Amino acid sequence: MTRDDLYASVTASICEALEAGTRPWAPSWDKAACGGVGALPLRSTGEPYRGVNVLLLWGVAMAKGYTQPRWLTFKQAIEAGAAVRKGEKGARVVYAGRLVREAGEGETGDENGQRQIPFLKGYTVFNVEQIDGLGADWFEAARPALPEPERDAAAEAFFAATGARVQHGGAVACYVPSTDQIHMPPLGAFTDLEAYYAVRAHETVHWTGHKSRLDRAGGKRFADKGYAFEELIAEIGAAFLCASLGLSAEPRADHADYLAGWLKVLKEDKRAIFTAASAAQAAVDLLHQLAAPVALDVAA
Repeated sequence: MTRDDLYASVTASICEALEAGTRPWAPSWDKAACGGVGALPLRSTGEPYRGVNVLLLWGVAMAKGYTQPRWLTFKQAIEAGAAVRKGEKGARVVYAGRLVREAGEGETGDENGQRQIPFLKGYTVFNVEQIDGLGADWFEAARPALPEPERDAAAEAFFAATGARVQHGGAVACYVPSTDQIHMPPLGAFTDLEAYYAVRAHETVHWTGHKSRLDRAGGKRFADKGYAFEELIAEIGAAFLCASLGLSAEPRADHADYLAGWLKVLKEDKRAIFTAASAAQAAVDLLHQLAAPVALDVAA
C-alpha cells in the first residue's frame, strides 16, 4: 500500500466514524474516569498512542464496544503466548518515520550531506478483548465505583419502562444493533446530570431504529449518507425527548453546534430536515408508548 493509499485509508476511516456519529474528541464524560479504561489507547508496552492513531483506535473501540485500552499486533499476541480469535478483524494504525540517505549528485542534503525521506507505514492491531490466552496483567482492573449525583427519578422510571437494555461501564456510549443493547459510561463520569440523560436519550433513539421496532435504516433517499442521517435523527430525537421529560429547557450548546454541522450538509436536500424531524418524532412517540403509563406521569 502506497503512502497516498494509507492517507486515503486513514481519512476514510475517520470519515466513516464521523458518519456513524462517533465524536471521540468531544465526549461529555471523562474517559479517564470510566472504570478501568485509560484516556488514551495503549501499545503493547503500555505506551500511549499519539496523533491520528488515537482517533482511529477510539473510533474502533466505540464501534465495537471495547472497554480495554491496550492493543497488540498478531505477532505480539503470539509472543505473549496468546492467540487472536478466529474471525476477528483488526484495526489499521500507521507509523510515520524518516529514512536517512546520503544525498546523491544534484540532490539537496543537510549539513552532513544526508537526505531525510519521510515514509508512512500501516499495520494492524487487535484489542486485548479480541485475544484469547492473555494473562490478567494485560487488562486494566476496574477502578472503584465513581460517586454519582442524585439521579432523576422520573427520567430513570421512564427509560426503564421503555424496555431498552443498558449496560453501564467503560468509556463508550453507543447502541449495538447486533446485541440490541445500549452501552453507557457510568453516571459519575459525565460532566453533569443533563449530559448523562442527553447521551442516554440519544442512544435510546438509536435503539428505536432496530428492525423489531421502527426498522429505520437511514431512509432510502439517504442511502449514501445513511449513518449521518441516522445520527441527525438521534440528535433531534434526543432534544425532543429531553424536552418532553423536562430535563432541559433548551438544547445544550454542544448539541446545537453539532446539529449545525449536519444541517449544513443537509442543505443539499431541502426536505431532509423535515424527514429527519419526522423520524425523530416517530421515535419519541414510540418511546412514550412503550413507557406508558410512566410517560403520562412524567408529563403531568
